[in-house]
Amino acid sequence: MTRPTGNARFRAARQAAGYRTQQELVDALAARGIHIGLRQARRYEADNPPLPQPDVRQALVDLLGRPLDELGFNVPPGTGGPQTSASLIAPANRGPLRASSAPQPATAAADFLAVTRAHRRLYWTVTPSVLHPAVVAHATLGGQLLDATTGRTRQTLAAALAESWLLAGRIEFFDLREPDRAGDTWVRALQGAGEADEALLGAAILAHMAFIPGWAGQRPAATERMVAARTYARRGHASGQFVAWLDAVEAECATRCGDTRAALNLIAHGETVVEDTASPTPEWMDWFSPIRLAAFKGNTQLTAGHLPQARETLLGVLDGLPEDADKQRTVILGDLGAVEAAAGRPEDAAQYALRALELLEVHWYATGLERVREVRRALGPWEHEQYVRDLDDRLYGWGAVVSALAC
Repeated sequence: MTRPTGNARFRAARQAAGYRTQQELVDALAARGIHIGLRQARRYEADNPPLPQPDVRQALVDLLGRPLDELGFNVPPGTGGPQTSASLIAPANRGPLRASSAPQPATAAADFLAVTRAHRRLYWTVTPSVLHPAVVAHATLGGQLLDATTGRTRQTLAAALAESWLLAGRIEFFDLREPDRAGDTWVRALQGAGEADEALLGAAILAHMAFIPGWAGQRPAATERMVAARTYARRGHASGQFVAWLDAVEAECATRCGDTRAALNLIAHGETVVEDTASPTPEWMDWFSPIRLAAFKGNTQLTAGHLPQARETLLGVLDGLPEDADKQRTVILGDLGAVEAAAGRPEDAAQYALRALELLEVHWYATGLERVREVRRALGPWEHEQYVRDLDDRLYGWGAVVSALAC
């Protein structure tokens, strides 16, 4: 078996840091203002590599997460500084190392991301109280792994970690109805996005954070977070669909704060940009589409008292939702029930609410149940009618009550 030649330590550290080729490492150094050229990078991986210049030494230590004497260089006695294992505490901006965390290979980030993506898909079908502990445990693992990675591997892992915390916060806010907890979780997500320098992830997290004051009727705080979200979105060259989602989020906050006119204007702007494909929409943004923009619009029309328009919009959404969108479908059915109750058609309202409850027994969603309860409150004048009693039997059946308390 032929043994590898050259500076195998440097080559292994480069690959573990996520730089698959020498050119990628050269480019990473250039991004820091250090220019060495491909020829020099090759010399570092040759037999008897030359000791890099002082500015290059520190950059290599930061990017590869190893002291010079562990990168295959012959460091003369007395060189010291942060470039040797005797004095290295932690590479710049990495935080404290944990003795129990062994250095991780480049595959660690890809493996962690694969689980993050799986959790994102499972969100639409798995009971929130079951999925949430797994997502939090996975994110906690990511935090541990982050201390043992560097370079591009660290950046990829940090982005996946931010996604995991974002999902955990979504479950806490939309499914478990724990806004304070979601706020703390989204701060963690924002830290991960900052570590990865992912502006669009930061924008998505900040916009989610706007829901907390927005749903509580605190318009100034929600607006401030949306300004920050839009700033990051511009920095990340957001797609039209991403901008339309920001419009929809701000519109929902405005609606809950009583300003439906501003909300409808925001949605109108979203409709003009949602199909703009000049920039790609992030793969992780699976919670929004043009049909979901219409769902925001229908709810705002309902709140504004534009009942015929709301009915038409929401029926179109109901027809256009994909088959796996049962969580969103419960919300639309609830809104349609609210439209019919407001229009003086209580039996139709009760039927929509019943359809929503049937779905909630399979795919629990606290936001969907909230919409059903709003319909039931609107049906107070008809509470002695049989169709309302049938709704009550389903709303307060064993399955619905246990699901509400468990989630």
